[in-house]
Amino acid sequence: MDHRGPGRAGPPRPRRRGGGHPTADGRGRVSTDETKLARVALTWLAEPGTRSVYALVQRIGPVAALDLLLSGGAPERTLRSAVAARAAAGDARAVAAEALARGERLGARLVTPDDDEWPTQVRDLRRLALPGATRRVDVETDPPLCFWVRGAWPLGETLAHSVAVVGARAATPYGSHIATELGYGLADREWTVVSGGAFGIDSAAHRGALTAGGRTVAVLACGVDRPYPMGNAALFDRIAETGLLVSEWMPGAEPLRPRFLIRNRVIAAATRGTVLVEAAARSGATQTLNRALGLRRHAMVVPGPVTSAMSVGGHEVLRERPDARLVTGLAHVLEEVGRIGYDLAPPARAPERPRDRLDEEAAQVLEALPRRRALDLESVAARAGVDLRTAMRKLSLLEELTMVVRRDGGYALAPPAAGPT
Repeated sequence: MDHRGPGRAGPPRPRRRGGGHPTADGRGRVSTDETKLARVALTWLAEPGTRSVYALVQRIGPVAALDLLLSGGAPERTLRSAVAARAAAGDARAVAAEALARGERLGARLVTPDDDEWPTQVRDLRRLALPGATRRVDVETDPPLCFWVRGAWPLGETLAHSVAVVGARAATPYGSHIATELGYGLADREWTVVSGGAFGIDSAAHRGALTAGGRTVAVLACGVDRPYPMGNAALFDRIAETGLLVSEWMPGAEPLRPRFLIRNRVIAAATRGTVLVEAAARSGATQTLNRALGLRRHAMVVPGPVTSAMSVGGHEVLRERPDARLVTGLAHVLEEVGRIGYDLAPPARAPERPRDRLDEEAAQVLEALPRRRALDLESVAARAGVDLRTAMRKLSLLEELTMVVRRDGGYALAPPAAGPT
């Protein structure tokens, strides 16, 4: 791996486990090809995140789980119905085989938990439980069975040091500016920028990272060969060349509305933290942040104008969730996701003024001088509440600093310095 910075040298060839297409070894063990085929077929039969499917795969393996579902042995009635409806549309294994062939033609690869480049942090989705969840997309949030990937960087390595930047499609100029700055700054410091490839905040974050010559990952709610929105087709091509396009859905899959929320759990789980830049009151981006909070990832919100509808979602998260952090720029984000004790944001300070360097007595003497007239030494000492000796010493200091001048037999404030002409 070239350590001179992401995107500054050509991407490496991806590391693949095994490097071939092994078959059964004669002792009844399932081949890698058959296992991959089963994972693709299972993702086609039931939407990603389905808890009972993931549990079956963990218990009996993907091939046996596929056989069980196709024989009508799904453990839940709703799952049995879903599998029957999907199976009526085609043979699951044949569909999966065609998807694998199509992916190979596209230059996309299938990554599974058996591969070295699998991002292990997504397994944390096993413990995700959203408070008050009733919708399927909020309940069925288990880890992925596989990922389709376009791009040469190893998936796990690329996501190991990553931050998600998400927000509204109808972004304001303010939000787009912030997202671009964050994308650029994170990538410039060799963090991978992850988002969803949508218009608005997502696009701005991706483009900021690309401008910095860094890596960015778009996690899609459709096939990696089907750019959505179409207006971002050129952006997706750039991301595939220097970063990664990632999806749980096979090539050709449509961007159905529920899939965006299903996808969002991966963005939250695969990254160190999620930054919400702008979001309306009802926004999928706030759902990504809620999933990050549920996973105990760093959840960050950029505040916006209280008069903007695109600020409502983020501000509500800050009001309701004390574990969400307000961030105003790159330094705050790095402090949250970076090394403890090292990546600290500098404290916010106003510009330093000359009088800020004065000791307490000198400041008292300076404040004792009226704006439009001079005072003698005794009057200055009396107004400042100090003795004559102290008043004389501090006035001499203030003269050296050109803050006080002698005038009319006394002391007066120096006239303000003339500004540039």
